[in-house]
Amino acid sequence: MTTQATHRQREVLRLLEIRQAQGAPPPSYREIGEHLGIPNVSAVAKHVAALRRKGLLATTDGKTRSIQLASPFRALRRRIVDIPIFGSIPAGSPTDREQETDGCVSVDVESVGIRTTSRTFALRVSGDSMTGKHILHGDVVVIEHGKEPKPGDVVAALIDGQSTLKTFLVQRGRPFLRAENPKYPDLIPAGELVIQGVMVALIRKRP
Repeated sequence: MTTQATHRQREVLRLLEIRQAQGAPPPSYREIGEHLGIPNVSAVAKHVAALRRKGLLATTDGKTRSIQLASPFRALRRRIVDIPIFGSIPAGSPTDREQETDGCVSVDVESVGIRTTSRTFALRVSGDSMTGKHILHGDVVVIEHGKEPKPGDVVAALIDGQSTLKTFLVQRGRPFLRAENPKYPDLIPAGELVIQGVMVALIRKRP
């Protein structure tokens, strides 16, 4: 990273690294000048401004005591998005329980390999009917609403008015839902099957 900086600018960065390692507050422009033998405070300010333009120092409110090293992960954080969690969904027997907003989950979408839209949401998994696809109780599934399901996709669905998380399948032209646990039967809609969204990612919190 410091190869982008001039010799003097690297000296400024090194001083900041030392102060940070010592747990000391950031130096003022005057202290930087005294340490590096630069009598002109405005010259120090120019070096600091150049380091900020190069992304090596964090952008701050301009106070002389607020000179901070930029996080090496700053650019990566631009890819992190907050996905709303709309309650839980049964991975077991369907229920007619209403879903409520339950915070959000922050995801580095490029690392996960998904594209989020205004129709992307998340649900907490409740139950064990999808263990055959390594979806466990307590997991968070990321769902894309409006995506056309293909046979074999895991979907959030309303079947005869009750919500569930299952594998979407089609047999003889008729769609139905399958659990990935032999304890649970296939779900064949008596009336209506509405696909609320297709699972695009799985998030698991380690115990």
